Amino acid sequence: MPGNQRSARPKHKKRPAVGSGGQNRRRLEGKGPTPKAEDRTYHPAYKRKKAVEAAVAAQAARESARSKLRASLHLEEGYELIAGRNPVVEAVRAGVPLTRVFMAGAAISDERVGEVVRTATALGAPLIEVSRTELDKMTHEAVHQGVAIEVPPFHYADVEDLIARTETTSRPGLIVALDSVTDPHNLGAAIRSASAFGVDGVVIPERRSASVNVTVWKVSAGAAARVPVAKVTNLVRTLEKLKTLGYFVVGLDGGGSVSVDTLTLADVPLVVVTGAEGSGLSRLTRETCDVIASIPIAAELESLNASVATGIALYQIDRLRVHA
Repeated sequence: MPGNQRSARPKHKKRPAVGSGGQNRRRLEGKGPTPKAEDRTYHPAYKRKKAVEAAVAAQAARESARSKLRASLHLEEGYELIAGRNPVVEAVRAGVPLTRVFMAGAAISDERVGEVVRTATALGAPLIEVSRTELDKMTHEAVHQGVAIEVPPFHYADVEDLIARTETTSRPGLIVALDSVTDPHNLGAAIRSASAFGVDGVVIPERRSASVNVTVWKVSAGAAARVPVAKVTNLVRTLEKLKTLGYFVVGLDGGGSVSVDTLTLADVPLVVVTGAEGSGLSRLTRETCDVIASIPIAAELESLNASVATGIALYQIDRLRVHA
């Protein structure tokens, strides 16, 4: 009967559930990536990291303490050190000037160093006893063998000083100019050759050139104390000035138009110009020269070392002047 039919509708209707309203969203996001073991204070790796950091800090503190030198041991600007028993003895024998001698340990009783001590005493240079640690720092960990000497900055001359030296001799003036020679060994060897063949002085430019340092002193075998060196701001202008004073400028180059042994102007004041290692004379310097001379060499050899070329040219000029 219609009155006995059940409704198709469920007896209990499911009502909408009450949401959290986003209250648990942060809980679902988590706490982020897990920290590294060494960053977790409770982990053994953290303790190991702290121990390593402490050891590094202690080592840095020890090195900082060792790096502190007595005020009296600091070098003034421009001063340099020659270190090692043989280099020091050779430098003193070559006439390299010295202002102080630093000695440590057994070096004081070394026979070779005795000569250095006597020279320093004669010059009035103080002898200073230092520790090996102090010498390590002063020489930047070089092999010093317990001894080093302090060398003062080189005193450069003026070009006028070079010209004035000819007034005390009966021979024509002779000057060597080095065009951008950057190797101090070549500069030292050129000065040594200049001393051997009666050169009045050497001219070098301020830029792109080796300066007179302890290496130059040693290579020149003391000649740097006898041959004045002038440092000029512009080499080309200096050459032009010398030309107005009667100097004849000879540039050295493998492709020269004449040979150095056939120069016919050896009996006039000369400037011999040697170019840089590898590149030779610069364009402006070459154009300023009165003549470009070459040194005959074997065909399989491309060029000569700058100081060797200078020495050969000076020898040839000396021979031509003797027989003039």
